[in-house]
This record gives sequence, C-alpha cells and structure tokens, in this order.
Amino acid sequence: MQKEHPILKSKSEIEAMKEAGRISAKALRMAGEIVQPGISTAEIDSYIENVIRMLGGTPSFKGLYGFPGSACLSLNDMIVHGIPNKRTICQNGDIISIDTGATVDGWVGDNAATFAVGTIKPQIQALLDATKASLYEGIAQAQVGNHIGDIGHAIQTYCEERGLGVVRDYIGHGVGRKMHEDPAVPNFGKPGRGLRLEEGLVIAIEPMINLGTHNCHVILDGWGVVTDDGLPSAHFENTIAVTADGPVIITKE
Repeated sequence: MQKEHPILKSKSEIEAMKEAGRISAKALRMAGEIVQPGISTAEIDSYIENVIRMLGGTPSFKGLYGFPGSACLSLNDMIVHGIPNKRTICQNGDIISIDTGATVDGWVGDNAATFAVGTIKPQIQALLDATKASLYEGIAQAQVGNHIGDIGHAIQTYCEERGLGVVRDYIGHGVGRKMHEDPAVPNFGKPGRGLRLEEGLVIAIEPMINLGTHNCHVILDGWGVVTDDGLPSAHFENTIAVTADGPVIITKE
C-alpha cells in the first residue's frame, strides 16, 4: 500500500480556507432552493457557477480531470459525478445529489447534499436522513488522536444498522490547495486503524449511502456512477478541520 502524505494546515491556513468553504456552502444551499420539478441539471449547474463567481470564488470542479460542469449533479440511482446537461430534467419524486466546490485564493472548499424534488417516498426520505446523520457521526470521530478507521466505522455502523449499503469504491479525501489530497477517508473501517489524526488535518467526509446494494459501476459517459440494483443513493459531505478543540466544519456559511 502506498504511504500517504497528508499536508497539515496551520491555524491561519485553516482560517483562510473558511472563505472557500463559506462560498461553497452558500452555493450548495442556494442550489438546493431552486430544485423543483421541471428544472434541468444544466440550469442548476449554471446557477451554481454564477453564485460562486458572484461571491468571489471559482468553481473547483470545472475542468478538474476534464470534468465539464461546475458541480456534480446526480439523480436517483446515480451516486456521484453526474455531468450536468439540458436533457436531464428533475421530476417530482426524484432526489438529486449536488456536489459543489469553490476555490478562493488557492484554497478549496468541498461539500455536498442530497435534495428532494417535490414529494418523495418515506423510505427515500429515511435514506436521506440516515445519510446526513451518518456524516455527523463521522465528523464526531475527527478528533486528534483518533484514526481514519474511527470515522469510517462510525458511518458504516450507523448506516448498516439501518439496512443501507455503504459505497466502498468512492470515498472522502484530504482537501487544501488541491481538491483531492491525502489521506483517503473511507466510509467504512475498523476502529483504531488507519492514519492517526493530527491537529491541522483537513479532510472531506462524504458518506455515499445506497438504499440497496453497495455495489456500483460507471456509466458509458465515463463519469456518472450508479448503483448496480438501480435503487436510489444519497450523498452528504462537509470539509472539516481536525483541531485541538475538536472538528471544525469549514464548509458553512
């Protein structure tokens, strides 16, 4: 296994990251407010880009590894990395994962949430609620002296106790001057295993949780990832800093 080399941030660097986090969080919230039946993912994406730029940031995803959108917009059984387009229209009863990133002064803020389109089924609402709750279970474990495995174990246990599938193939990550830094932050694991958490570590914790199987595959466009059984998936994410006073959420307004 390749050794990971996390880049620890100073207190002043963590403070500097908060502006990128604030803009990314605001763009995510505002995007959620325009989600409604009949809107296309291209329209949502354009709105997100405008918001981020208006607030003084640049969209971190645009052009990242060749990705064409300003945000990842993933409907229903699509877990992550949905490419925005005019043909994908939100329908009543859908859910949509919106993953936004903003860069300010070279620092990145990365967050995601899954929104209901109109009225959704109770079991799908329960999926959203459990996934969001599991994110905060994971964040609570981001303490100095704990391990990466403690975060993943907390998320995995919470979701599997509710009969949900925890995606293995896509995980959280370090964040800083780049969108993706070391370490890898899986949403599954064993307590006390993996990298020991140190003050100054900044990571994106992002549970991707399925109503059915955890198995998934990439679709023909080479980007979108969908569940193997076609059942819905939810995704919530925050960028957090490990500090002596406990975890601090960077992506908040």
